[in-house]
Formats: sequence, structure tokens, C-alpha cells
Amino acid sequence: MAEKYSRQNRRDFITRTTTGLAAVSWAPYFAGRRSLAEGPISKNDRINFALIGCGAMGRYDANEARNHGDIVAVCDVDSQRRESAANDHQVEDSYEHYRELLDEKDVDVIICATPDHWHSRILVDSILAGKDVYCEKPLTLTIEEGQLIRKAAAKTGRIINVGTQQRSHNKTFLTAIAMIQEGRLGKLKRIQCAIGDAPSSAIIPVAPVPGSLNWDAWQGQAANVEFRATKKNDQLIGRIHHTFRWWYEYSGGTLTDWGAHHVDIAVWAMGQQAHQGPVTISGTATLPVEFKNGYPVRNDMYNTPTAFHVVIKFPDGLELIIRNDTDRGVLFEGTQGRLFVSRGRLSGAPVEALQVDPLPEDALRNAYKGIEPHNDPSSHVNHWRQFVDSVRERREPISDIFSHIKALNFVHAANVSLRLNREIIYNPEAEVFVGDDQANAFVARQRRMGYEIDVG
Repeated sequence: MAEKYSRQNRRDFITRTTTGLAAVSWAPYFAGRRSLAEGPISKNDRINFALIGCGAMGRYDANEARNHGDIVAVCDVDSQRRESAANDHQVEDSYEHYRELLDEKDVDVIICATPDHWHSRILVDSILAGKDVYCEKPLTLTIEEGQLIRKAAAKTGRIINVGTQQRSHNKTFLTAIAMIQEGRLGKLKRIQCAIGDAPSSAIIPVAPVPGSLNWDAWQGQAANVEFRATKKNDQLIGRIHHTFRWWYEYSGGTLTDWGAHHVDIAVWAMGQQAHQGPVTISGTATLPVEFKNGYPVRNDMYNTPTAFHVVIKFPDGLELIIRNDTDRGVLFEGTQGRLFVSRGRLSGAPVEALQVDPLPEDALRNAYKGIEPHNDPSSHVNHWRQFVDSVRERREPISDIFSHIKALNFVHAANVSLRLNREIIYNPEAEVFVGDDQANAFVARQRRMGYEIDVG
């Protein structure tokens, strides 16, 4: 079923719930400013953002964006979330679907914080409409979607930033990258990414679709199935909102949720070593339901792995391990030492050696693409500052799509190995599985009619 569009006029709603002064305050957002559609804007101009996906992460991103500009439009297929976000930001108009929003000339930047299976299409349509984009991770559901994004990006030249804020965590992750690039560990031999486990579920029953939710639109490119949900600890779980990530139909489980963060750091540190191939991928996983030929045999329970141990072997002997156990973080092992890094810790003998042999003054800047990193204790604050800088300066952001897709493709390939329960060989440059028709069937997926991704 193709999309249907609905624009919700909120003037009466705002009048009922806010003061007249609030309404007056909207006018400067739209008057007397230069739009990014006309070219770069000055540092004195505020940027107009539109939020697509008004869940917890979207609301968090919108609050960060307000430090640099104004939220002028919101969009969500759940009217309850949409109205709440519109009220928070005193937005006059809101949208059930994003297509009409993209026609708004006053919108400079799209914030995409929808469930994962919507990211690629919204991102592509947004940049083709002349918008810059801040998109939450993971960008893609399949390897093919990364190819489509790169094609659209090359065609438009728009700024696209991925929500992998760990790249802007100066005190741990960026310092670890700088140390590795400075040779403090020697040549990398093994990297272990511990990303945590995932929940299973009991049978989730068919349930009435909430009156606020457009279920057909929420499903997007995924197959049209019955709505399933139940209450757990007073929270609605199932094929819905936050718990979408535990279904292969909409996400890749923990491997794309946390793997998009930690494997990104690993691939960033690997540099040119990440471009070797082909690589051999094997592993074990605990799957919450039975699989046949790589697909779950039932649709009433979570189906992504709850536990896993994947080994990716590169031609030069480097091993990249993705596992659910041990402390969440990244352990780097090189010929001259090892270090562990997480959001709260940076440890190891090479780290201790910094007390007597500190990094060069320009080491962090060199690791950060030659850009002076912001120095707020919050990685989210730093991440949004560098994104806005990249929008104003028209340069590639720190969390660029090319490195993100490279890292994410290793995670997608790992998921294919786990789903098929066997070793596979993946060529990271050609982005195909070597001599393996069954595995290559997972490079792309069939999209529902009306939800195709059209790069033009």
C-alpha cells in the first residue's frame, strides 16, 4: 500500500495550549534569514531544523539542535508523539508523513530519528530535496541501502551526519584513536567489540492498533503483518516504537544497535586495514526462535540474537571480534600493547605511559580530520557542535556516511553469518559474498510496493 500524506494544522491547538506571546515568537524563524537552500548561511543565522521521528532519541536530538537553531516542523506517524513534540517546540504545522515536510523551503536540516527501517529512504529523499541531514544510526537495513545512500550523496553533495556520537568523546574514544594512529599499540592484531546482549520475548499477541498510530505507514518498506503488542512493566512492547530493534524486519538487533557504535570505532582505528578483503566471517549465536534458510519460522516473538560471538578474519591476520559478553567497550590489541576503551573508561599500559610520554599537541586534531575538537565533557554536545560547524562550513562531518557504511556492512555480514549458521566469505570492496548465492540474497531485500528507494 502506497503512502498517504496528512498535514496537521496546529494553529488552533497552539492557541489553546500556549500564550499569544509564544505565537509571536515564531515569526523571526521564517523572516529575514538566508536559507541553506540558497547556499551557506552566516554563523549569526540560526538554522531551521525539522524533526522526523518524535520518540525519545528524536526528542533528545531536537533539544540539542535547539542550541544552534529552531525546530520549525515535526513529523511522526504516531499522532500522540507528534502532537507532544509539536507542543514542546511550539510548532504551528506538523506532519503524519514526511514527504510534504520536504517541500517546506524554510527547512534547512532534517533530523531523522525514526525506527531503523525508515532511515535510508527518508535520508535519500531528504538530500534529493536539497536538505542536509542528521540521521540516527544505523543508516541502513541492508548492504544495498548503503550503496543507494552513497549514490544519492554523490549526486547532491549535501551534508549528512550519522548519530555515532562516540566519535566526539574526547576523553576516551578520540584519545584512543589518536593513540593508535600515533603507533602507541604498534600494528593492530585483534579488536574485540563487546556490545551487550539482547532480550527475548514470550509470545506477543495480535492486538488492536492504537488509535494514534498509522500502522501501515509505520511498517514502511517491511511486509504488511498484523500488529502485535503487549504490556510489560507498564510499557508497550512488540512490533512498535522502542522494541522495533529486536525484529529483523525492522533492524538488526544489538549488532546494528550497539554494533553501529563500537564497530565504527574499531573500523576507524583500523584505517586501511579495514579495506582488505575478502574476509572470513564465522560465529555462534543464541536465536530466540527457530530459523530456516536464514529466516525466522514464526512472527510472534523477537527474532534477533540474544547472545553471539562473531570472528571476522582479515587477510593480514587481523581479527575483529563482535561479542555480547565481557565489559561493553572495545579492546584493542597490537604488537606493542593493548588498551580498552568505553564511554566511561580508557585503560591499559599505553594509557598509563601517557603520563611520561603524552601525545603530541595536534594528535587529537589529526585524528579528528584536522578539525579542532570541541572540549565539552558531553560527547552529544560536541557531536552536535561539529555537525553544525560542518553544515555552516560545507565540509564532511566527523561521522561521515562512508566510514559508517563500511563499518555497518561488517555488522550486516555478521548477521548474515548468524542467520545462516555457517561461515561466509565477504568482499568489503565489492560488497558481495564470494561464491555464495544464498548469502548474496541478503545484500538487498524486497520492499513493499510504494515504499521503494528512488535515487533518480
